[in-house]
Amino acid sequence: MEKKVELKEIINSQREFFKTNATKSVKHRIRMLQRLKEAIKSNEAAILSALYKDLLKSKAEAYMSELAIVYAEINEALKNVKKWSRPKRVKGTIATFPAKNYVYSEPYGVVLIMAPWNYPFNLAISPLIAAIAAGNTAIIKCSKESIYTSKVIKNIINKAFDSNYIFCVDEYIDYDELLNQRYDYIFFTGSQRVGKIVMNAASKNLIPVSLELGGKSPCIIDETANIKLAAKRVLWGKLLNAGQTCVAVDYVLIHSSVKDKFIKYLKKEIKKRYPNALNNDTYPRIINEHHYNRLINLIKTEENIIGGRGDDIVRRLEPTILSNVDFDHEIMKEEIFGPLLPIIEYDDIKKAIRTIKEREKPLACYVFTENEARAKHIIKGVSYGGGCINDVIIQVSNHYMPFGGVGSSGMGSYHGKFGLDTFSHKKSIVWSNTIFDLPLRYAPFNPLKFRMLKKILESFNSKIN
Repeated sequence: MEKKVELKEIINSQREFFKTNATKSVKHRIRMLQRLKEAIKSNEAAILSALYKDLLKSKAEAYMSELAIVYAEINEALKNVKKWSRPKRVKGTIATFPAKNYVYSEPYGVVLIMAPWNYPFNLAISPLIAAIAAGNTAIIKCSKESIYTSKVIKNIINKAFDSNYIFCVDEYIDYDELLNQRYDYIFFTGSQRVGKIVMNAASKNLIPVSLELGGKSPCIIDETANIKLAAKRVLWGKLLNAGQTCVAVDYVLIHSSVKDKFIKYLKKEIKKRYPNALNNDTYPRIINEHHYNRLINLIKTEENIIGGRGDDIVRRLEPTILSNVDFDHEIMKEEIFGPLLPIIEYDDIKKAIRTIKEREKPLACYVFTENEARAKHIIKGVSYGGGCINDVIIQVSNHYMPFGGVGSSGMGSYHGKFGLDTFSHKKSIVWSNTIFDLPLRYAPFNPLKFRMLKKILESFNSKIN
């Protein structure tokens, strides 16, 4: 376990290294991204093994949801970091005429990245890629719940990099000890409860933060939807990582006329994909006993249950459909984070949308419909982090789009260039010249100057508008 004085010394050494401006060099950033990629490549087997030990993730699922996304992020950064980092010339105004105007991307400095246990590799390394690409130094804190993956990450990072540049602390480090330090930026992925603690700690030193949280993400299925495909895709997304995914469908809100048909197809999909889930080596388990028992207790609060069995030893929980839920049920009071799928039926889509809008803003929202106008109405009318029409979860795999929450589901976003922007301060620079100097801007002011200034500014503004 890292001692407080050691962590403080490491942070101080990173701050001193940052002051040398070495990390701001694009060549340095590219070298470090390449080094990270090489370190990951050489430790692929260890990473996949650790993910299996922690969550029983199959190699296929672990590679798809953890390693492939990380490689895509690194490759995108390597390809574009030079372009992303260039100063961007922007238009001027009458006040800055005839100067040139630029926006510079400037790294914050020492950043803290706090990763969760559900996608322990992806959600530790993807923000790190963005931090490196932006030119920062970084402290990484992995979860003690995903202990095997956390140890592999710590081994990879601390062997590949000097501690005055990138350092992974012990996963058991005390939260107060970790947060009672002076960082220049904090990036946190996890629960709303801990997110509030992080934000409160950051506020004491006015440290800017990104919070990637969660929430109860709805999936609306209307009467026009392709129900068979909806069942296939909803179940795939729901059972990815055994439901322990922040953007998983938390509950289905479905038109009463197609509810029974949807449940029928769900049952067929479960039988086809995971016919014996409790003994299926490709089906992940619940991360720990606390969350396993929490999910078992949620199942017990419902009456109409399809599935619901668990293996107390391995902590696998079979796909479970809760077919007659309403918004006042116990299971609708918190994010599920497991393979439990509550189904709520509706008859009036307007009322259903109002009910969603009355609740906290979710991280994701999904809509299955063949009615394009209705889909656009929901996109424009409901506030949420991001989502899909006629699909689920895949929005997070596109590094050309920002990923992040809104309201209680988080603040800030990342992936691709959006990650570099998150870990960068945008510095505005007016590059003036000494050849031309407008005398009207200087005192003393008189009625003639006022009339001339007003005429010039009105003329300029009218041309813009």
